[in-house]
Amino acid sequence: MDVKRVKDYISWLYYQYLLVTCSYVLEPWEQSMFHTITVTVVAMVVYTAYVFVPIHVRLALEFFSQMFGAQPDSTV
Repeated sequence: MDVKRVKDYISWLYYQYLLVTCSYVLEPWEQSMFHTITVTVVAMVVYTAYVFVPIHVRLALEFFSQMFGAQPDSTV
């Protein structure tokens, strides 16, 4: 791909982000605070999903396997 096209596409995505969040009307220091908080919250959500979703999926699979008649490993 052309580097200019990639740069234009990323700038277009950033512009869309500014429009959707309405942060284009903020002052520069307010924008930096808003972006910092947004990135922090997104990072915490991704980390929490990475840590806790597999545990809950495993527990749900165990629950539904017991519900549909599979015997637990300890009694086999």
